Amino acid sequence: MQNPPDYRHDTVLPLPPEVKADAWAVDAACSGNPGPMEYQAIDLQTGYQVFHYGPVHGTNNIGEFLAIVHALALAWQQGLHDKAIYSDSYNAILWVQKRKCKTKLERTPQTEPLFQIIARAERWLQTHNYRNPIIKWETQKWGEVPADFGRK
Repeated sequence: MQNPPDYRHDTVLPLPPEVKADAWAVDAACSGNPGPMEYQAIDLQTGYQVFHYGPVHGTNNIGEFLAIVHALALAWQQGLHDKAIYSDSYNAILWVQKRKCKTKLERTPQTEPLFQIIARAERWLQTHNYRNPIIKWETQKWGEVPADFGRK
């Protein structure tokens, strides 16, 4: 397969035809659960990293949630109100829609800094009416999300 296929002029990545290139893909990685967690976003047009955060002590689901909110807030700040955001985490997408991080992670002195970030993310969601589409990345059909850390 050509990378990208010659009919795609909107991206440098090998994206499936149904995936919009004017989008960011987000993903999180966690070594152990809980454990050192990090997340990032990749621009699907350029392949460049839009942002990276971590590692901090947390869980994969929290990282997936924060990655979406980080992408929404950055897109909002940059006036990119139609930029699509792809995530392979059904849970995180649901949490963002409900504007609440439903983690079962225990609140301890070690996790307190992360809980402060979660509170900030939830406040952002409650005070902003974003319109960016959040789209489920279909891993089974399309392979790993381009923001994947490649540690499976």
